[in-house]
Amino acid sequence: MKKLSILLALIITSTVFAQDKAEALLNEVSKKVKAYENISVDFKYELNNVSENITQETKGDVTIQDDKYVLNVLGVTRIYDGKTLYNISPEDEEVTISSENTEDEGTITPSKMLSFYEDGYNYKMDIVQNVKGRKIQYVKLTPIDSNAEIKHVLLGIDATTKHIYNLIEVGKNGTKTTLTVNSFKTNQAIPKTLFTFDKNKYKDYYINKID
Repeated sequence: MKKLSILLALIITSTVFAQDKAEALLNEVSKKVKAYENISVDFKYELNNVSENITQETKGDVTIQDDKYVLNVLGVTRIYDGKTLYNISPEDEEVTISSENTEDEGTITPSKMLSFYEDGYNYKMDIVQNVKGRKIQYVKLTPIDSNAEIKHVLLGIDATTKHIYNLIEVGKNGTKTTLTVNSFKTNQAIPKTLFTFDKNKYKDYYINKID
């Protein structure tokens, strides 16, 4: 019985220590990200759903400053000025204007992409991989909400720079979404109007306003 008690104590201690290490690493990443005036990321986006036989791969880029962002992916531009989201589709010649759904905490939006893990997740250290000479430490995040559509998220962090290398989201429906950072630039000289929607550029577009 005494041996069992010691074993349980060791397991509990190692689990707490692992969580503390994961929390310390995530805090380093968060502190570094918040110190930048702005961040520009080029990324590769991959979606794989075996059960539905769906595979999708594309590239995109996003510029983030505070809560604002401009995202270009799948031929669509999304501009969020901190209050209103503009979804611009040149193919459909349509602009959809709406308030971003901030109530859905399970959604990882571009403005939260580099800090989403701060709330709503339990986390622990996972595997370490060597990627082209870079040491990538993974942290496994599991939603606290048992009803969340996300099963878990693996966050790959460059052990040297403390920048996020990739994000692997696994849904309960089997869908796996991977976002890999190809380039990570900070404190760039960006136009003051970057996060402002200019309606004069889209006079011939159909404007769809969603309340």
